[in-house]
Amino acid sequence: MTSAPLLVTEDMAAAYTGRPGATIRRWAHEGRITRHGHGRGNVRYNLWELPQKTADELTGQTLLGPPPPLPAQRDAA
Repeated sequence: MTSAPLLVTEDMAAAYTGRPGATIRRWAHEGRITRHGHGRGNVRYNLWELPQKTADELTGQTLLGPPPPLPAQRDAA
């Protein structure tokens, strides 16, 4: 059973992952994550597809999760 998508804005997705909005848009363009909607200010991303940033308990340093995988039909550049 899959859970319903939790749709968030680009800014929220960037804050959740610790990466810039351009990276979120690139992931969507590459097919790594699903883009919902179109047009400026109307695009949303499924939070469940995004890697969450974490913080190291000792240093407080932000740790980034691995990027979402490429779709099977695409190869990395």
